[in-house]
Amino acid sequence: MYELIPAADGPQYDEEAEQRFLEEWPEFIFHDEGVKPYRDRRLQYFPQWEFYLVSSDERLIAGCWGVPIAWDGTVADLPGGFTDSLARSVTSYEEGVVPNTFVLMAAAVRSDEQGQGHAGRVITAVRDRAVANGLPQVIAPVRPTLKSSYPLTPIETFMTWTRSDGLPLDPWLRTHVRLGATLLAPAPASQTMTGSVSEWEKWTGMQFPSTGTYTIPAGLTTLDVDRDADLGTYVEPNIWLRHA
Repeated sequence: MYELIPAADGPQYDEEAEQRFLEEWPEFIFHDEGVKPYRDRRLQYFPQWEFYLVSSDERLIAGCWGVPIAWDGTVADLPGGFTDSLARSVTSYEEGVVPNTFVLMAAAVRSDEQGQGHAGRVITAVRDRAVANGLPQVIAPVRPTLKSSYPLTPIETFMTWTRSDGLPLDPWLRTHVRLGATLLAPAPASQTMTGSVSEWEKWTGMQFPSTGTYTIPAGLTTLDVDRDADLGTYVEPNIWLRHA
């Protein structure tokens, strides 16, 4: 048996969660400057929307978090992606806007528990929690894992790729679709990560000797390096899915 609990109710898991779940993401993903103005306020306003999935023997299995927003249900009104969802949730809360949509921002399963259906469990549990708490629409800006093998392919093209059974080629998209999700739209600029050349060399383990465009480990698209400006810019694409 498994239970989805608010992270605030499981402080004993915090240290392990930080270690287990951060290792599942490339280092550069944590350097979106657009997130910083909203990070603390998100934690202050929406502590009830951060969760741990724990087993009956009190083992930490997975974690996820999201934010509530107002969305009119159309593709045109979708946030630009991850960063824009965070900004909309915080500013809308401050303006007194009543939300009707839950945005699942991130979900991760600890590495030694993967391949056992836990991703489906945590996504289903948080979706049901959102609907039960007055957020009948559930969407997610999804980071397709296989896209890093095709960094030169536009996200608009990648999201149309399917297997012979009609399911998405990407395994993370497949997980969502098997749970009933539908693909809504590309989010070609879901996040923007910037840093100095030396920072990008540290984050990627690569060298960038000259100005140009580079493919990077775990990158869903390419990194643009400007040596003269000492700046690397990476604009990450996601795919919008709807769960409810």
